[in-house]
Amino acid sequence: MKLLAVTVSVGAALLVMTTATSYAAGGDAVFKKSCASCHYTDGPAKEKTIADQLAKKGPELWYAGSKFQKAWLAAWLQDPKPIRALKYNSLTDKNKGDHPKSSAADAAALTDYLMGLTSPEVKAGVIKPATTPQAKQIFNKKMPCSGCHSFPSGGEVHGGLSGPSLVGAAKRLNPDWTYAYLANIKHFKPVRDMPDFASVLNPKELEAVAAYVATFE
Repeated sequence: MKLLAVTVSVGAALLVMTTATSYAAGGDAVFKKSCASCHYTDGPAKEKTIADQLAKKGPELWYAGSKFQKAWLAAWLQDPKPIRALKYNSLTDKNKGDHPKSSAADAAALTDYLMGLTSPEVKAGVIKPATTPQAKQIFNKKMPCSGCHSFPSGGEVHGGLSGPSLVGAAKRLNPDWTYAYLANIKHFKPVRDMPDFASVLNPKELEAVAAYVATFE
């Protein structure tokens, strides 16, 4: 009986591993078919010139597994809502909100595939969500993030429209990625509109901002 139990246990483990592997492999195929025309997974930092950046139709995803939270990604792929008010690479054209929807099966496969794309630059467990007066001051005045990004405050949405919205960042973004991005933006985006704040803020200030963004519902 013990031998049988071990055999069943091992069989179940193999089934789980096989299912995960098939999802990842399936996600790769689904990505190539449905997503690769707008997003790339080559990294780090495929774009080297302004022309490279302007040629992109959507955000790069080579660090998607470090950036996004898995539950949010799986849900969003099935019912995508605009994260940017404006069309990608545009300061004038409105985002049409026409990102294709994925079936539940394709979303699961894509999520497993994308969550496997990570950057060693992102260290786990660095940032815990927190709101401090210092972080608010830096976010709104010293950086200021609110000039380009919309964010929730007092039950309302404030801020600019030229960058991706930070509304819902608590569920969408991995706070450790937010800090790593702020601390070494050149690793993720050599060609960028966003300033290199690591050159003017110290690590503790960047940590405070990342922790603050992680509270945005």
